[in-house]
Amino acid sequence: MSAKYIFVTGGVVSSLGKGLAAASIGCLLESRGLKVSLQKFDPYLNVDPGTMSPFQHGEVFVTDDGAETDLDLGHYERFTHARLSRDNNLTTGRIYEQIITKERRGDYLGKTVQVIPHVTNEIKAAMKKVSQDVDISLVEIGGTVGDIESLPFIEAIRQMRQELGRENTIFVHVTLVPWIAAAGELKTKPTQHSVKELLSVGIQPDILLCRTDRFLAKELKSKIALFCNVEEEAVITAKDVASIYEVPLVFAHENVDTLALKYLHLQASERDLSAWEGLVHRVYNPKDEVSIAIVGKYVEYEDSYKSLKEALTHGAIGQSLKLNVTWVEAEGLETKDANDRSFESQLEGYDGILVPGGFGKRGIAGMLNAIRYAREKHVPYFGICLGMQTACIEFARNVCGLEDADSSEFDPSTPHRIIYKLRELKGIDELGGTMRLGAWDCRLEPDSLAARAYGKTEISERHRHRYEFNREYEALMTGAGLRITGSTPDGTYVEIVEIPAHPYFLGCQFHPEFKSKPLEPHPLFREFIKASYENRGKRRTREVEAEEELFLRPKR
Repeated sequence: MSAKYIFVTGGVVSSLGKGLAAASIGCLLESRGLKVSLQKFDPYLNVDPGTMSPFQHGEVFVTDDGAETDLDLGHYERFTHARLSRDNNLTTGRIYEQIITKERRGDYLGKTVQVIPHVTNEIKAAMKKVSQDVDISLVEIGGTVGDIESLPFIEAIRQMRQELGRENTIFVHVTLVPWIAAAGELKTKPTQHSVKELLSVGIQPDILLCRTDRFLAKELKSKIALFCNVEEEAVITAKDVASIYEVPLVFAHENVDTLALKYLHLQASERDLSAWEGLVHRVYNPKDEVSIAIVGKYVEYEDSYKSLKEALTHGAIGQSLKLNVTWVEAEGLETKDANDRSFESQLEGYDGILVPGGFGKRGIAGMLNAIRYAREKHVPYFGICLGMQTACIEFARNVCGLEDADSSEFDPSTPHRIIYKLRELKGIDELGGTMRLGAWDCRLEPDSLAARAYGKTEISERHRHRYEFNREYEALMTGAGLRITGSTPDGTYVEIVEIPAHPYFLGCQFHPEFKSKPLEPHPLFREFIKASYENRGKRRTREVEAEEELFLRPKR
């Protein structure tokens, strides 16, 4: 049986949560025993988001096959078991690139290449490619209905309905029902106009996910159903929630999956959300809390580290802890004098410190200060990608005595290139797709922190970087107390470094956050949160002892 399709569009404004909505519907369908696939079309002209600023686009999510994709694919993988690849995220730029390549090759036999049928056919072919061997394929169209850029994609899904029929396709439209404080009521007009915009391009939505900050009254649902030509039960309250992991439960309460199956004429078993319900219970009923400082370059825009924050959350939820994250701007920790330790006041009181990935020289001095503080004060430290590289530089400078140690990315003329560019990429100046990307195997040293966390010595993790640890300095640094505990099977690339004498000091060249799920926390994040919580307990004990000593001290 060929797959059936659920097309997710958005209206009124952007950032309504189409990706989360699609992921949550996928989660509900999986809980009924169905196999799902998810796909995202982005209407911008970039071939992929790899070279876009994190401040503009947010995080770049990397798949196993090395595709640099939209952050919504992170939601898809966290909420479902779908295995995604570069075929699950396409942009207008990539679609046009494929068409122009075919045209130059002569595939169109001299025909005039047009948006219809050539662009729409390419889009439809991409949808069908990822829907093999699944029951339902969820397709999210990026942007907002009415945008010029998204019109070819909207037209393509209209044609899919025409070709496959109503029983094989449904349209889910995410819209906004705002609360107008001055009037003291919810307004449905934006939703009506959004549906009208969809109707103007030939699409009648089947289900409306109404984003709002409160539950919609029955009369309001009736009004929306009447003016938007949908069944009343298909007007769904997509209410704001404190945790994104509650969204599947909200949708289940509103019977979104039941409705989708009815419209698609599909039979499925009853949903089993017991594990998800237990997860949400732990989210809202933590036994304690843990505080983590993230010292980064793009902290002004949290979406730049979307998967990172979620992975930390998974580690905390797994141990029934509430995660408190503080975003620390790396540049704010910089000092002009090496002996100036005034930055330490900004890092006191945190249970753990994490330095995430990034590119460029900005903020590096602040990161090095944060790492030195964590190393010397025995605060649990987790460095990811750039965070591992800066940890190696800090160790070389302050432990090994190589004052000028640096990365050739930050200082090409440094006499001690602790970090340098990948051997294969020397002389390559184009930035797009020139990194070590996707899943690479890694062999762990027995009895290492990493091996104990994973419970095995052979792992595979996802990468996105251009620079590597220089093994010419391996003997010097390992002799001073650093331990290389993870390498590629051929021994070429260093993947993990640790300081055994430290309670928890680990840096990894890969991005473990991309493989963490709420019900399956990544081992490194789980252990980092565990170590941070233990540090919190020790710090509390020291504070209590200090207070008792002060109280018991005899008066003079």
